Amino acid sequence: MGARLLAIDTATTACSVALFEDGARIAADYAEIGRGHAEKLIPAIAQLPDRGRADRILVNCGPGSFTGVRIGISAAKALALAWGAEIHGYSCLSLVAAQALDQLDRPQPVCVAMLAGHGEYFLQNFAATGEPMAPFATLTPDQAAGQIKADVIAGSAAAELAGTAGIDSHFSILPNAAHVSLVASAMKTLPARPNYGREPDAQPAKTA
Repeated sequence: MGARLLAIDTATTACSVALFEDGARIAADYAEIGRGHAEKLIPAIAQLPDRGRADRILVNCGPGSFTGVRIGISAAKALALAWGAEIHGYSCLSLVAAQALDQLDRPQPVCVAMLAGHGEYFLQNFAATGEPMAPFATLTPDQAAGQIKADVIAGSAAAELAGTAGIDSHFSILPNAAHVSLVASAMKTLPARPNYGREPDAQPAKTA
């Protein structure tokens, strides 16, 4: 058995895992489930060869769903501890950008727009190389329409934002762990900690 990498992605309504050996994908599972990531994730990993055991683990750190991000990172950390594996994170938006670029006929800038809840979007512009042009922002649709720096929009909010901004080219994409190899190596070394992108809906009760 060569060097193995397990990728975990639960930051959106999709739940996906993928196992790579010496850089080649050998197994993967993807499902758009909305909710229930905790129930879906571990069985999906267990169905991979050797129950998904790997030397390295990559996990989507967000921005995305509070529950989904927490589930993915918690599972990744538990497995890394059990296996003595190296663990790193990657950005949800970087993977969506990479998947979109892979679908284009030629490299060009891509704007990624993901649903963030409360009618807002997570938005980030990427160069034709897949590198981010600037940090992501959490914006209203009107604000987002003014921040697009590409002729292509990708992500779960792509159709909505394209309609608002009058852009024809858009891809409705959710991140898929099977395609994590498309993300540049330098962008897959984030600490494995959550980046939610906005404040939680529920706030701790204030003490007197």
